[in-house]
Amino acid sequence: MEIDLNNSEFYINRELSWIEFNSRVLEEAKDVNNPLFERCKFVSIFNSNYDEFFMVRVASIKDQVLAGYDKADASGLKPSVLLKEISKATKRLTNKLFTTYEKLIEELGENNIHILKHNEYNEKQTEFIEAYFDKMVYPVLTPMAVDSSRPFPFLANKRLNLGIYLKSSDKKSKKKRFAIVQVPGVLPSLVKIPSENKNEINVTRMSDIIISNLKKLFIGREIAECAEFRIIRNADLTLEEEDAEDLLKSIEKSLKERQWGRAVKLEYSNTMESSMLKMLKKELDLDDSELYRMNVPLDLSFLGKMSQFSDNSEFVYEKYIPQISERLLRGDIFREIRNGDIFLHHPYDSFSTVVDFIEKAAKDPNVLAIKQTLYRVSGNSPIIKALEAAAERGKQVMVLLEVKARFDEENNIHWAKRLELAGCHVIYGLVGLKTHSKVTMVVRRENNEIRRYMHFGTGNYNDITARLYTDMGLLTCDEKLGEDSSEFFNMLSGYIKHTKWNKLAAAPDGLREKFEYLIKREIENAKNGKKAVIIAKMNSLVDEDIIKLLYKASMVGVKIELIVRGICCLKSGIEGVSDNIRVRSIVGRYLEHSRIYYFENGGNKEIYLSSADWMPRNLNRRVEILFPIEDENIKKRIIDIIKVYISDNVKVRIQRNDGKYRRVISRAKRKLNAQKYFMEQTADFQYN
Repeated sequence: MEIDLNNSEFYINRELSWIEFNSRVLEEAKDVNNPLFERCKFVSIFNSNYDEFFMVRVASIKDQVLAGYDKADASGLKPSVLLKEISKATKRLTNKLFTTYEKLIEELGENNIHILKHNEYNEKQTEFIEAYFDKMVYPVLTPMAVDSSRPFPFLANKRLNLGIYLKSSDKKSKKKRFAIVQVPGVLPSLVKIPSENKNEINVTRMSDIIISNLKKLFIGREIAECAEFRIIRNADLTLEEEDAEDLLKSIEKSLKERQWGRAVKLEYSNTMESSMLKMLKKELDLDDSELYRMNVPLDLSFLGKMSQFSDNSEFVYEKYIPQISERLLRGDIFREIRNGDIFLHHPYDSFSTVVDFIEKAAKDPNVLAIKQTLYRVSGNSPIIKALEAAAERGKQVMVLLEVKARFDEENNIHWAKRLELAGCHVIYGLVGLKTHSKVTMVVRRENNEIRRYMHFGTGNYNDITARLYTDMGLLTCDEKLGEDSSEFFNMLSGYIKHTKWNKLAAAPDGLREKFEYLIKREIENAKNGKKAVIIAKMNSLVDEDIIKLLYKASMVGVKIELIVRGICCLKSGIEGVSDNIRVRSIVGRYLEHSRIYYFENGGNKEIYLSSADWMPRNLNRRVEILFPIEDENIKKRIIDIIKVYISDNVKVRIQRNDGKYRRVISRAKRKLNAQKYFMEQTADFQYN
């Protein structure tokens, strides 16, 4: 009987899969093998992930429900049902957060580090806090009364607030007055306070400092109740790009609106009385499923700052210094690229090589032009500075700086304006598409000829995240790739809509077809009795058509290894459908971000790196590239890297056939943590 691959039982909803991923992040906070402050950071990351999930994904689903959209996804869930499932799943995970936080507080205390509440200060600490409040906090605060003449204020997204009930000045009246004090984001979330023991560290949250001094804000009034709350709002920008004559102005306007989107979640402390909660629920137009009672402090991002209060090296990861090969230290980077392609595996190989490539190009009198795509850059980007310097030296500099990169829009607009002032030709992005590809092309004059040098990458040109994310890059002067790069940048800056590539594949036109061709080729090889293997490493696997092809490949015997960090809508291990597919997720010290695609090709192995995941947005609505690895030595190194990932028995989780993940409990004598292995084994690779 023919199997129906449209069966909803074969698919996992992307939002529920994401929740499962964030649960794996929380597991790292519980793992006692991680240093204490690093575990605190994982809670902070979990918190940040959760906020963005509600601001974007949950908000989008709620928009669908309000618009009357009622179509089920591949997993069979309609938006209205999905919202209920998300609420149940996130509330279960929030309960796990409570126990994780309590355990961390206990362990911090065992190490003489205390996060004190407002009712736990001793006399000396109270004196310090009162003085600190008067000098540093009081002038910044704005108490907001809510009554018939002063309506409920519009409170900013993610900001911590104190809801306060004040007793009436008329002692006979039981009527209470309501007021709000917003905890300013410009003030530190944690403040170090005096300790009696020199070996002890005491800190307190800014909200506790304010709570302990509320009487100074409401002189003559008695505080009846004070509770913390936080609103998460819809922060997904909706741009009518076809009608936006000026994309920059359109985005700037939308950014101002982001803080004031519709509320999608209310977090409130467990001290809040029902009358205050009822009032907030009404004012924010929320239902019970969108209310989250918190038994831990709201906005746990402050835990990520614990390391600034102690220099105890046992509480943080051992410092790792990214390596630079001897080959790249010899001098002329252009000569070394001419001698053979250079492969980079970040953060183990230093990202400074990429920065050096662009800085050298900016200074080199033989370089005529630099063209680059930028998606996310750091706040003090050396690459931006190099591009400015190149333009000021008279070189042709073209930059596509994607101003629609979510939550980096404001930063990118700032850089775009700076680059323009320096004389660069800046493209803000393409109508209807996000440019997510990572490409740099340097055009250099050599012996009365022109040679093109390229850098292709899987990750952003961001020198900060390059120390925290795993990514891969290729430096090459391959002539055919150079021709492709020129066509690619001409496509971005001009009116070319489609071109025939030599070696690259690009989205939105051609990348999906390339992946489909490569998978179908493995299917044919398996049918013909040849060895057929697909190994793919990515951030997310969502695309239904790709998943169906992978199921078809598995059904004819193609062995498929998937290393998917986050969302995975494919179910492995379904009898007769995905028996030959195994899905792994690795969550560790570094965020796994590289995209690797391996195809056995009947023994003539092909390896590609890409900026794209297997998601509809990457294949249909973004400008992405896929580039081949052709140097045999680099191929071997990447295959070795893949083998290490597949052999990880410390940080890996294996997907079960119900879509849940289990951590591998290995009885092997040798424990293999892939990321730790790469740190220890990174060596100089010479390419002949």
